Amino acid sequence: MPMIDVYTPENLFPADAEKELGTALAHAVLRAEGVASPSPFHLDNTAVFIHRLKATDIHTGSTNSANNVRIQIITPPGALNREGQKQITKEATEIVARISGDETLFKRTWVILTEASEGGWGLQGTAFGVEEFSALAARAAAAKAAQEAIKE
Repeated sequence: MPMIDVYTPENLFPADAEKELGTALAHAVLRAEGVASPSPFHLDNTAVFIHRLKATDIHTGSTNSANNVRIQIITPPGALNREGQKQITKEATEIVARISGDETLFKRTWVILTEASEGGWGLQGTAFGVEEFSALAARAAAAKAAQEAIKE
């Protein structure tokens, strides 16, 4: 159940790009976590926050109005292995370049991967760690199996 923050100049993406950007990034991070077929549980709990900033709010050492994108992806403990880290960094960068219509953005997109500390992820009023996430995943899998059994 990752959380994604995208910080971008307000005019970099088309005015109606939020839905496409949010959906594409949410699915990309779930794939990187190894979730091939996300359930409603996964999709309802993967959040994307898009922060459109004034152009003058983004700086580099060479400009006071940088045309860069910063994507921070926060995941529960152990959710991404090394291959998953490489995959989501590449996919997230490709997604923002494609949706912006500016392929040069590939060079100006920063992806920051942050893993919550053990017990440092709050959901449903509980500080989750590996034990709590494992139990939650087991309940979700059992509910999915029960739904599939009903369909048969």
